[in-house]
Amino acid sequence: MTDNNANFHAQFNPLIKPFLVMKIGVTMMCTIVGIPLAIVWFLGVGRWWARHYFERLECQLGPRSLRYRKGILVTTEKTIPLENIQDVTFIEGPILRRFDLSTLKFETAGHSAGQASDMHLTGIIDAQAFRARIMGAREALRHAPQDKGDDTQLAALRAIEAKLGEIAELLRQKQ
Repeated sequence: MTDNNANFHAQFNPLIKPFLVMKIGVTMMCTIVGIPLAIVWFLGVGRWWARHYFERLECQLGPRSLRYRKGILVTTEKTIPLENIQDVTFIEGPILRRFDLSTLKFETAGHSAGQASDMHLTGIIDAQAFRARIMGAREALRHAPQDKGDDTQLAALRAIEAKLGEIAELLRQKQ
């Protein structure tokens, strides 16, 4: 992880490449139609794909959000505001351990299926330290003093509340 103007960029373990080749290849072999594709996959297409996929992996922890980007032909970018993160789960099974990898799973408030709340990060180097950095940034954001914009919004909300009170009073008088 490197520091860049309050942004931290996670580094990914290069062992994610053979892990992805094996994971996708084994998945292909689970179907009769996929067996010929798996042979082509294991003969070199998988290594080519994994190398390019790895080169495009990016994860950045900013002062207010976490951004993750991946993909070759179709690029997927997900952003989670830190204040929405409820928990970050560290997952490390026997196959992931074999490749010296782990997964971080993000649970967010008010999420729905298919959104950033389903974000899984596999292959981050020193994932435990990155998890701790995310949780620390989230806590710092929660305990940060409120900015001037919140005071302006609060004043506007109080003015709206006063006007609504006046409207309610006028309606009561008409009845």
